[in-house]
Amino acid sequence: METKNMKVAEVQISYKTTIKSSERPQINTSIDAYRVLQENWNYEIIEFIEEFKIILLNRANRVLAIAPISTGGTAGTIADPKVIFVSALKCNAASIFLVHNHPSGNLKPSHADIELTKKLKNAGHFLDLPVIEHIIFTKDSYLSFADEGMM
Repeated sequence: METKNMKVAEVQISYKTTIKSSERPQINTSIDAYRVLQENWNYEIIEFIEEFKIILLNRANRVLAIAPISTGGTAGTIADPKVIFVSALKCNAASIFLVHNHPSGNLKPSHADIELTKKLKNAGHFLDLPVIEHIIFTKDSYLSFADEGMM
């Protein structure tokens, strides 16, 4: 009997940080998240390119990371649930904030924004990894789905 090559890929899970937990920003409100985003968003392209990111929090609501998920065009971007949740699981996140900008400056969520939020919230519930916020961010302001009762 002839033997075949049985080698398979090895999966490695890693998350590295040099920031002490006590030095990470803590997010308890949408304004806290907005302030963190203001310091960590590329303002050179905020009015030109739509980006989707996630803020990953530990159990004390301290920021583990802001993970870029996708970059699109002037009118939209794609947020792949698999990419979102693999990023959160790699960091051992306790919860997720969804964040994207609207280059138009319009804070009103689109139908696609609302449906994506529902889909990701349901997936997070299943994984015991709650999606607790979705923020639409512009150069001058933000809209919090949680504050608007949309979560």
